[in-house]
Amino acid sequence: MNSLKVEDILKVCNGELLAGSEDIEISDFSKDTRQINKGDLYVAIKGESIDGNDFAEDALEKGAIGCLVDGIIDDDILKKYNDRAIIKVEDSIKAIQKIAGYKRSLYDIPVIAITGSVGKTSTKDVIANVLSKEFKVLKTEGNFNNHIGLPFTLLRLKDHTAVVVEMGMNHFGEISVLTNIAKPTACVITNIGTAHIGILGSRENILKAKLEILEGLKENGPVIINNDNDLLHKWYLENKEKYNIYTYGIENESNYLASDINEENDETTYYINGNLAKNPMPGIHFVYNALSAYAVGDILGINKEKIVEGIKDFKLTAKRMDIKTIKNDIKVINDSYNASYDSMKAALGIMKLETNRRKIAVLGNMLELGEFSAQLHRKVGEEVVKNDTDILITVGDLAKEIANKARELNMENIYTFDNIEEAANYLKTIMKDNDVILLKASNSMNFGKILEYIV
Repeated sequence: MNSLKVEDILKVCNGELLAGSEDIEISDFSKDTRQINKGDLYVAIKGESIDGNDFAEDALEKGAIGCLVDGIIDDDILKKYNDRAIIKVEDSIKAIQKIAGYKRSLYDIPVIAITGSVGKTSTKDVIANVLSKEFKVLKTEGNFNNHIGLPFTLLRLKDHTAVVVEMGMNHFGEISVLTNIAKPTACVITNIGTAHIGILGSRENILKAKLEILEGLKENGPVIINNDNDLLHKWYLENKEKYNIYTYGIENESNYLASDINEENDETTYYINGNLAKNPMPGIHFVYNALSAYAVGDILGINKEKIVEGIKDFKLTAKRMDIKTIKNDIKVINDSYNASYDSMKAALGIMKLETNRRKIAVLGNMLELGEFSAQLHRKVGEEVVKNDTDILITVGDLAKEIANKARELNMENIYTFDNIEEAANYLKTIMKDNDVILLKASNSMNFGKILEYIV
């Protein structure tokens, strides 16, 4: 285990030691005093509404081994806790990024970085599970994939022998920061869709932003891409001599190819390069995720039987295609963490497989689409109809365009609401035995509460 000492932290981030000794060892970091453990180094982060510096004394009272701050600390606190490491830096976020990059540099292990418009978290989950068959894996928890979450993931490195990290963005330059901290030995790009298109302006710009991941990639490190995605396929053809690219796909000839796909209600079976594989849930997009995991495992030399086992028994992060049965055999597909056109389409396709159930789609706003918002919501309306949805319920102003397009296509049984409480109350009145209900919207819509209302 590569522990850090206070002296390391001071050198890396040009900090000033206000109290304590340079010899103090730091093994764990925390930015939340509600979850801090005795011995953690508390990192004070300034947010939009809360200044973490205000909670430094609270952290010390709860047993923190010290604090890393970028605000003013009272002399009384310094005197009271003069045996703790209290470090002053110019900017806590930049400091923690530098410290994480330093800690990463102490490990000569596989670091797999994942980005893409949709499917990052589920791809991370299956890749981490495959690697766990041979390695002790550290992975991004939840979707803590930004300029704060990724450093805190790397700071949890102890006796791990592999790392799987997710990298998210909605502006240029963000993945550049992340990849130069993580220094991946291999990277996976799941797809280029329309998420954040309102900010970046085009899918081509989204591709450009995602490709920033290559800046930190180890020289000649594998670049593993979805070869069925149109923009990634084009990029591969133009760059296959420049990078060490591995492709996976279903439609286009690829290094890792899935065939004979059979989707059932609760699982999918298929072959990858002739080896039988099984996903513990339906959905073609999960086949793509598994293909990327198979590629990573194979490149790292994991036995093919273990790779297939890792694909078969992986579990998704909460709120991502979380399928559960509630009262009266009603099945709820809770995919409420986030939403884009591509993920809406995939979720509706999964619900369509429920051929012996009445299908109810409860769909909300998709955000950060800018001038493309109406167009993409209307495209979701087309998918609602294509996928034989019986009842459509929309929530929010933007989602009304989903309903409008579905009406234009002669769908009946369409209901629009302004908030989730109204939608949930109506849903409770129409639910019948054996229904299947899809909950899908951008995270800020709080669609998980609908499930709480109806159970």
